[in-house]
Amino acid sequence: MSEFEVRVATTKDVSGIQNVARESWHATYDDILGADSVEQVVDGWYAREGLEQSIEREDGQFLVAEQDGMIVGFAQGVLGEEDDAAHLPRIYVQSDHWGEGVGTELLGGVETWAEECGAGRLRLVVLAYNEVGNGFYEKHGYRVVAEREEELEGESVVEYVREAEL
Repeated sequence: MSEFEVRVATTKDVSGIQNVARESWHATYDDILGADSVEQVVDGWYAREGLEQSIEREDGQFLVAEQDGMIVGFAQGVLGEEDDAAHLPRIYVQSDHWGEGVGTELLGGVETWAEECGAGRLRLVVLAYNEVGNGFYEKHGYRVVAEREEELEGESVVEYVREAEL
């Protein structure tokens, strides 16, 4: 295993982020949502223009993990408007790098940024059936504070809202 570097994303990283999103979403959600639904979600949520806007947000931090010149993971933090919680709208790592500490480093980077910005908590939403994601968040102290039912690509899904104190 070679070393990876976590750094702030630039708009030049968009295609690498899209590649990680597509691979990790298929690895995580094909059995839950189906491959066609995963493709639709990734195409919509990770379109170039939207990613560029997310990377350039003044109220956010978008990090990538790079290894041997390739993006292998990413995470985005956004400051909250209603309370002292910042939000983690997305964090994904290529499945062949799960368990290597990439996600932990990305999460730590977002937590540090959020704390430096004055946030007291970091909040996220994860599908209840995402065993890998839920295991990762539990390991890092994120507890379920709410459960809700949402619609995703025409399917009803259960989501957990998780948060941790910073």
